[in-house]
Amino acid sequence: AVVDQSVQLFCEKCGFLRLDLAQKYAAKHKAFEKTGDPEKDFRFLWVSDFPMFEWDKTENRWNPAHHPFTSLHEEDMTKLEANIDSVHDPKSPLGEIRALAYDVVLNGTELGSGSIRIHRQDIQAKIFQALGMSDEEARARFGFFLEALEYGTPPHGGIALGLDRIVMILAGAESLREVIPFPKTARAVDLMVDAPTPVNETQLKELGIAIRKPTT
Repeated sequence: AVVDQSVQLFCEKCGFLRLDLAQKYAAKHKAFEKTGDPEKDFRFLWVSDFPMFEWDKTENRWNPAHHPFTSLHEEDMTKLEANIDSVHDPKSPLGEIRALAYDVVLNGTELGSGSIRIHRQDIQAKIFQALGMSDEEARARFGFFLEALEYGTPPHGGIALGLDRIVMILAGAESLREVIPFPKTARAVDLMVDAPTPVNETQLKELGIAIRKPTT
């Protein structure tokens, strides 16, 4: 049962239900059975209009759903400007703002993600303000970027595809471990090269790293 009626949690629960039903009935309905026809065997779709911000219950504030450099839909700019100082309001319409972000999916597997980036300094400054940053903090953390935007950055975006996932689907494999040269176990151990291995104190000292063992 859905005990929290928030839209975000409700969508997450529906997503889990969708995956569970797909795994349960895929074989019965021959959902992924190969026919030899590429148009039927390879089913692509685009996922778009991701939220620009998401509510963080732990920090009690809005945070970027992906990162603060993704551009937003032009028609949602008025919502951003009207609610730019509502970072700690869980009912703020900031959650309704859509990002120009997208995923490409093949046969239920995400192949890649991308977005259109912010190329205007005034919009980037407003995003930082909506996240509760003062002008001083934004300049201290991202001054180099804001300054670069002053010189007329062209509109730009892109997408990063997972070659290993594409190979997995083409090979008919069920796991990435079957198509990558150095697969890791569930505990992130590489059995081929016996990694990770212990690091000596000299190496840790050179890197300025100290290991703190948990207290019991």
